[in-house]
Amino acid sequence: MSKIYNRSGGYRKLHSFNFATIIHLGTMSFCKRYLPWKDDPLGKMLGQMVGASRSGKRNIVEGSERAKTSSETEIKLTDVAKASLSELQGDLEDYLVQKGEIPWSVHNPEHKAIVAIMLDEFEYSDDLLHEYWKYLLAQKRKFDPWLEERDDVTAANALIILIQRATGLLARQLTRLERDFVAAGGIREKMTSARLTARSEPNAPSCPECGAQMRKRTSSRGQFWGCSNYPQCKGTREIGE
Repeated sequence: MSKIYNRSGGYRKLHSFNFATIIHLGTMSFCKRYLPWKDDPLGKMLGQMVGASRSGKRNIVEGSERAKTSSETEIKLTDVAKASLSELQGDLEDYLVQKGEIPWSVHNPEHKAIVAIMLDEFEYSDDLLHEYWKYLLAQKRKFDPWLEERDDVTAANALIILIQRATGLLARQLTRLERDFVAAGGIREKMTSARLTARSEPNAPSCPECGAQMRKRTSSRGQFWGCSNYPQCKGTREIGE
């Protein structure tokens, strides 16, 4: 039987999701420490930054889960996740400029140190949630010397670098999703193919006109073989042929 549904879920193994989760936790901590009420009385900057970090994380989750029935939705939500994290990066850049700073150079030793840190792979178990959060917090601690233990300029720069890593991974995911969609199509194409396969005759001949598999059809004169590409192709054969 043809497989209709796409693969879905499994997002906890994606480094893009794990980086996005670290970014979300780091952003909440950053806003709590460095955006006091007196500097943001309406809560707009804080709300925008936390909301963008949450959107980056949650849209990866939803896109992964919706992939089962809609490749198009998975692609759109993955792109939304990337855009949300890019929005957050813009807010952090503005924060630095307002402080009289600019983002670190890629040649800065601190920048190089953060980029060099790799995430471990997460393995599923029968205690998924407990084991995942043990794993995730252990990964976040690798970046805490920059995110939690120093000043706001260091934390903002660290978040920008993590965002760049996450959006780079999401860009690669989008390229792969596009390639897979072009190669295999979406669920509509798979449903049509599965229905055609289910309706096909095991011993059906090939069409004499186009070579496609034929199907039994019925007319006022009885049954005959008709091309499966009808009405584009009108090739026929007699049943006994």
